[in-house]
Amino acid sequence: MSAGTGGQPDATRPPWPVRSAYLAAPGFEPVLTQELARRGAGELCWHGRLALSAQPPVASLWALDIWDAPQAHDVPSIKGAARIMRAIQRNWAGYAPMLHRRCALVSDALPPLRPKPFAFPATAPDAHLGAWTLLAPDRLLLSPTKSSPFVNGEVVFEENRTDPPSRAYLKLWEALLRLGRWPVAGETCLDLGACPGGWTWVAASCGAHVTAIDRSALAENVAGLPNVTCRYESAFGLDPQDCAPVDWLFSDIIAYPARLLALARRWIASGRAARIVMTIKFQGETDHETADAFAAIPGGHVVHLWHNKHELTFFWQREAS
Repeated sequence: MSAGTGGQPDATRPPWPVRSAYLAAPGFEPVLTQELARRGAGELCWHGRLALSAQPPVASLWALDIWDAPQAHDVPSIKGAARIMRAIQRNWAGYAPMLHRRCALVSDALPPLRPKPFAFPATAPDAHLGAWTLLAPDRLLLSPTKSSPFVNGEVVFEENRTDPPSRAYLKLWEALLRLGRWPVAGETCLDLGACPGGWTWVAASCGAHVTAIDRSALAENVAGLPNVTCRYESAFGLDPQDCAPVDWLFSDIIAYPARLLALARRWIASGRAARIVMTIKFQGETDHETADAFAAIPGGHVVHLWHNKHELTFFWQREAS
């Protein structure tokens, strides 16, 4: 078989029982490898973008999906593989980095799973979903449960190719879909580092009033929306204590993670924002320590969205009083 990520062989038959598996986003296998080493996930055996471990599942910010209850089965036939999964549950998502034809035949023998692109606003699917792959023609790896409700962690939308000034809007669509809520009429939003206006466009399109903060001008079609106010100043120079409370604080600023962490902490301490959605962007090496510091903030969590690049997304919500 071909070499896996980091020069390790693909996982036809790992030399140990698989107790967890982590699916990397395309191109982010090295970053996930670094993180799993920090988490104590032990030796990894790669199967395409799927990292197999003999250790119990660990938390991961960078994995698109975590298979937390993997089982390996010898399967002499396609129908035999499908029979094993159908006996456990109905819904299965296949991951096929190899043996594509055989995997397709196994999928055909399972109940159909044909997810459609999401039309925003939308919420994440709530149907139970397992994951499976073929490690070899006669070797099935499955997990009845996994961390992501999406097939292989991929979130695909019916895109708007006309109105948004950049594709960054897809990140916020995905973030809000995962949250299960979005700005609505009567709510207020502050968009830090808003230019060219993709995130402002999302929030304004939902009906909320948005104050966009940036030294550069937004795209004309966004700046001209009736529920958008533009302020041409530095997002980092803005004192939260001088701001009116907002329902949503958004930030897709390009800045070093440590500086963004200080910004997030300042807004949380101020009590001026009810919810925060912030992109943590990495320049050069991945700053895992700062990413973990974001994840440790009470009320917050961090994920790698399908639409993220070399970045993570931080979510925070104030506890109800």
